[in-house]
Amino acid sequence: MRPGVLWLMAGLSLLFSGCALQQPEPNEPPPLSEASFNTRILELQDALSQQCDAQTQYQEQQLNRQQSLTADVREVGSLLRLLRSDVQALEARGEEPIIIREECEVDNTLESKTIVGRSEWVGLPGIGTYLKARVDSGANTSSLSASDITRFERDGEDWVRFKLALNEDDVVVESLRNEWIEAPVERRVRIIQASGEATRPVISLLMTLGPIRENVQFTLNDRTHLDFPVLLGRRFMMDIAIIDVAQAYLHERPEFPGGEPAEQAAEDEVADQDDTEE
Repeated sequence: MRPGVLWLMAGLSLLFSGCALQQPEPNEPPPLSEASFNTRILELQDALSQQCDAQTQYQEQQLNRQQSLTADVREVGSLLRLLRSDVQALEARGEEPIIIREECEVDNTLESKTIVGRSEWVGLPGIGTYLKARVDSGANTSSLSASDITRFERDGEDWVRFKLALNEDDVVVESLRNEWIEAPVERRVRIIQASGEATRPVISLLMTLGPIRENVQFTLNDRTHLDFPVLLGRRFMMDIAIIDVAQAYLHERPEFPGGEPAEQAAEDEVADQDDTEE
């Protein structure tokens, strides 16, 4: 092959290779247009302006707080100077400053309330028996274990007839274990459970607990699956009692005809001294 042809082929090869090197990378972003560039500059200006405004507002708030603190310090300093001058005037006259001590108010709230344990004996004089009760401030209304609850009307008013729902080991005046009890219905409460909604009658019974003798409202429902046939809620304790959860059976068991003497109650209390319920 002639030398001229060889030189021509070499030049063409270098030309094509140079063009290939000068081609842009396929992943490089396209150049910004003038409109896009101006839009981006305006966005940056707005962001910078907002930051400056926020910084200025923060500095103003800090300045206001500093001025307020300075005014407070000056006022305290002025009061101290006046106090010092008063003390110096008294000393110049040979008088000692009179110190008036404010007496603390004594809270007599505890003195007017009865302390009860987490479980107590209660008496129901209208029924004629004693029962064990769980004292629970988490419950709103007190509850009495009842079965065979039957609603009827007497003199145009709603009444209920029921029996005490008790387990074999529940302590009660035995002659009243299966006796019918009647009481007027004070109101009814709605209970929402997983199985649906239900209503329970609420009755009022005279109840004793140590020195306490009050009419207490009880909802009637079967509590035989629980450890205590009576639950005393915070409505009962309000303004008259305070619960000490570390104690139990602080008050003597009341006595009723046909029941056991109060001194034998300790034997019935041993079983649930460390009880836990609900």
